[in-house]
Amino acid sequence: MSDDARMVSGSRRRDDRDNLALRPRLLRDIVGQDSVRENLQILIDAAKNRQEPIDHVLFYGPPGLGKTSLAYVIANEMNVNIHITAGPSIERAGDLAAILTHMKQHEILFIDEVHRLGRAVEEILYPAMEDFKLDIVIGKGPAAKNVRLNLPRFTVIGATTRLALLAAPLRDRFGAQFRLDFYDIQAMEHIINRAATMLKIEIKPEGTSEIARRSRGTPRVALRLLRRVRDYAQVRADGIITGPVSGEALELLNIDHLGLDDVDRRILAIIIENYAGGPVGLETIAAAISEDAATIMDVCEPYLLQLGFLARTPRGRVATLHAYEHLGIPYPERGSSQPTLF
Repeated sequence: MSDDARMVSGSRRRDDRDNLALRPRLLRDIVGQDSVRENLQILIDAAKNRQEPIDHVLFYGPPGLGKTSLAYVIANEMNVNIHITAGPSIERAGDLAAILTHMKQHEILFIDEVHRLGRAVEEILYPAMEDFKLDIVIGKGPAAKNVRLNLPRFTVIGATTRLALLAAPLRDRFGAQFRLDFYDIQAMEHIINRAATMLKIEIKPEGTSEIARRSRGTPRVALRLLRRVRDYAQVRADGIITGPVSGEALELLNIDHLGLDDVDRRILAIIIENYAGGPVGLETIAAAISEDAATIMDVCEPYLLQLGFLARTPRGRVATLHAYEHLGIPYPERGSSQPTLF
């Protein structure tokens, strides 16, 4: 199963397009990420007081936690236009130059998957971010000449799920860098209730809690599950989302009470049953379950690590006692082949 097909994937899917209307508009509408929200408020207020654009901002963390939504919120708070693009979409330096020359004073350029920018494109972006200059080459061969154009003062907001892949010179040009973490249950319940109100869905507190527990602390997953539970309630129940209705709908989707799906359980089962609990390398796990190693590392592992089901060691991944308990597999007695974690 590809990551795009998983209900609990934090990656954007086609059926998430309706989430646009559910996004928060201002900082006061955001629940969770308290430290990020407070720091952004200070940055925005300071920029407004100086009548300057906000400093370049980088958001990083697992997919689905609201990096794009925060970019829109910053644009709304600053009352400026935002231009949206993605690293893979900017194939040539000329593509970026065309975008930059259309930027206006104080506007925002949001680059999703910024770690996937090509080296030639990054070279154009460096002086644009630091000095608001655009260096372009006109002509070819001996007649070629370098021309430097002045750009209006603007803001670049980058988003990435792979901070380690971001070139150090580019990363250093972001004056403000924020990591987004998984949301707690209370924040998830607030997000679900807000979305249910906007979508005119009748939901009981128990139904909200059930969806929140299985949403992996990820708003994008919560909104996706809410819509699927709504469908189930309309067809199999009286249209009202209760605790039992939510549980039945999500069990039908093979999402357990902690938000793990078949892929997550297969990862843990492979480590435990095929490799005695580990350690085992990431590439070996990926080959065993026919999944992409990057998907396992970026999408599955962060949540399994947060739950304490998985541990990373210098020799590979190890399944913990909690993983054994969750799958109902007896934990090896001390002194057996189960590796010791240091």
